[in-house]
Amino acid sequence: MTCVHLIGICGTAMASLAAMLKHQGLDVRGSDAHAYPPMDSFLAGQGITPMLGYDAAHLTDDVDVVVIGNAVSRGNPEVEAVLSRRMRYVSLPEMVRERFLWPARPIVVAGTHGKTTTTSMVAWALVQSGLDPSFLVGGIPRNFDASYRLGGGDLFVIEGDEYDSAFFDKTAKFLKYLPFVAVVGNLEFDHADIYPDLAALRLAFRRLLALVPENGRVLLGHDDAGARALRDAAHCAVETFGIDPGADWRAVGVEHGSGRTRFDVVHRDRAVARVDLPLIGAFNVRNALATVAAGAAVGVSPEASAAALGGFAGVRRRLELRGVGRGVAVYDDFAHHPTAVRETVAALRSASEGGRVWAVFEPRSATSCRRVFQAAYARAFRAADEVLVAPVFRSTLPAEERLSETRLVADLTAAGTRARHLETMEAIEETIVDEVRSGDRVVLMSNGDFGGLRETLCRRLGASPPGAEA
Repeated sequence: MTCVHLIGICGTAMASLAAMLKHQGLDVRGSDAHAYPPMDSFLAGQGITPMLGYDAAHLTDDVDVVVIGNAVSRGNPEVEAVLSRRMRYVSLPEMVRERFLWPARPIVVAGTHGKTTTTSMVAWALVQSGLDPSFLVGGIPRNFDASYRLGGGDLFVIEGDEYDSAFFDKTAKFLKYLPFVAVVGNLEFDHADIYPDLAALRLAFRRLLALVPENGRVLLGHDDAGARALRDAAHCAVETFGIDPGADWRAVGVEHGSGRTRFDVVHRDRAVARVDLPLIGAFNVRNALATVAAGAAVGVSPEASAAALGGFAGVRRRLELRGVGRGVAVYDDFAHHPTAVRETVAALRSASEGGRVWAVFEPRSATSCRRVFQAAYARAFRAADEVLVAPVFRSTLPAEERLSETRLVADLTAAGTRARHLETMEAIEETIVDEVRSGDRVVLMSNGDFGGLRETLCRRLGASPPGAEA
């Protein structure tokens, strides 16, 4: 039996890959600095117990291949042992391609924002349509309660991450994914630690589209100038989707209410389906349109995709309602790019029904910790009623490169938005518990665990798990 060791196994994608490999009958093991939710419980459910801490002794003689996650680098004792002993090693996207994608027709969902939700929507629509696809997504779709699925059909829906593959391969993960259908909803500058500028990031996306075969399909977000500009990189049929006039797949008559969004899908001036989506936000309208278009590219009728979307339950940590207590709704959201922040606040504003919107932000991702989006964040949070800013997570960054929390608060205050920078999670928690009132909606924005704030806040407010969107 082939033995695979994964360095950095608790990352969302790495843990999913570990489970997929075990499903194929391989002997799977791995290590990480520490186990953390939600993937610690996910791995436990798969019968995989991570070895905590990195130690060369974890690499026993029976290991055949090592998957090195992109969160580890030179200096890691296990990485050093792999190199010194000349053990066979690969990146995560290489392993995914070799074990799962060559026999498949991959649908690669990419873009700066929305790719996790869109990937999950597409997978759900295909499953509900009876096509039995596989999928791999960088989150936990609530319809499946798992980040992957290995189906019996030839379609494989995969989230196309533009982040680098490993310390030894700085190219985008999605360039390994053999796209048959490529979806790019939007393209903005992100990952300042990997890409020096927007031109470098745009080049990666153009290379992705150049991989789609002549009999494949490229789907581009019409409402986003960055995505539209990629059209000439494709060597196959191209269609667009969006809300604005001119899109091939368009949402018409968008209505919001009671935590749902309803609209007609028009394909080239012909109404083809009616969507009743149990999610809020204009971004989810675009995600749903991408799903209908992707389904059509592989033979699923718009009506079938729309029917499936009516039962789509969302993705954990993507504007996920964690509970309601004292009349206050608490949401968990992965948003860290300014555009995602703005769209999330706008979605909650549209559903607030007179209550206040609290945006609680932890600058934690490699990009959000940097000053590159200093002014953009001040614009993104402006529509919130209350903004609480936690300390920048990467405090070791040079001061001239690091996002300034005090400057962000000052800029928001000058624009008329009430904002505060609080130094501890305890202070943030106490402020929210003391000041919220019935009808308020609180969204916690971080790509990490936010110091356990989600759980403690829900407990303090007596928030019960939701039975439906608030």
